[in-house]
Amino acid sequence: MQPLPVHTDDGRVLAVQSFGDPAGRPVFLMHGTPGSRVGPLPRSTVLYHLGVHLISFDRPGYGSSDRLPGRQVAAAALDVRTIADRLGLDRFAVVGRSGGGPHALACAALLPDRVHRVAALVSLAPHDAEGLDWYAGMTASNIRDYRAAERGHQRIAAAMEQRARRIRDDPATLLAGLRRELSGTDQLVVADSEFRRMLQSNYREAFRRNADGWIDDVLAFTTDWGFRTQDVGTPTWIWHGADDQFSPVDHSRWLAARIPGATFFLEPGASHFNSFRALTPALRWAAGG
Repeated sequence: MQPLPVHTDDGRVLAVQSFGDPAGRPVFLMHGTPGSRVGPLPRSTVLYHLGVHLISFDRPGYGSSDRLPGRQVAAAALDVRTIADRLGLDRFAVVGRSGGGPHALACAALLPDRVHRVAALVSLAPHDAEGLDWYAGMTASNIRDYRAAERGHQRIAAAMEQRARRIRDDPATLLAGLRRELSGTDQLVVADSEFRRMLQSNYREAFRRNADGWIDDVLAFTTDWGFRTQDVGTPTWIWHGADDQFSPVDHSRWLAARIPGATFFLEPGASHFNSFRALTPALRWAAGG
């Protein structure tokens, strides 16, 4: 299925895809890092059962969406507003998984008149989060990337471009490279052949053109987000697996303690990729408001 091209006021094009029930309650899904609009999703029959009209789009620089150089996390709110206007959606919910979590929270903070519920699964906290050891419990590969990003674009661009080309040509290489860092529960999730197929399609689409989206995500996470998490005033659902090492659980604990009225779900024995299983209840909750 071809994406819907949505044009922004600054001349970019965003690639947008809809899933589920077109007449259902609208929920935006913010994909992970790296990722794309075609990442793993609940089956269409599940979305219809939930009564969800799911809208996903490639963040700038990923897939078929044009790059927005120097973008902050906050930029996602304007893109979501543009897409919602194009689709004729007044009120909607937003769900973000992993690298999509901060972008979902940006929408809730900056579009309070449009977003009625927000859910963030295995999200990162702001890089300057007071009282949080941002790198504690994080995998070596993520620490390497984020530490390099702290020193600027040129320190990460060439290496990430090379990795993206390898992944685009053979998406299984990303999972193979991560395998030594996967927990036991993550390895069980990734062992499922259908799930691996969805992930590989997701990564292939993410790097359809280049690594710009991935680079810009990593840079955005390690600089000012452009909004304050305490300004998230909508009902908020936060989920994290206790054994997650890609986005350590203390990040969600920090967010839950600072977002007014947030509900925090900590699942013992679960890890990063278990968040895909948690996506269905997150969508059910998000659509319910």
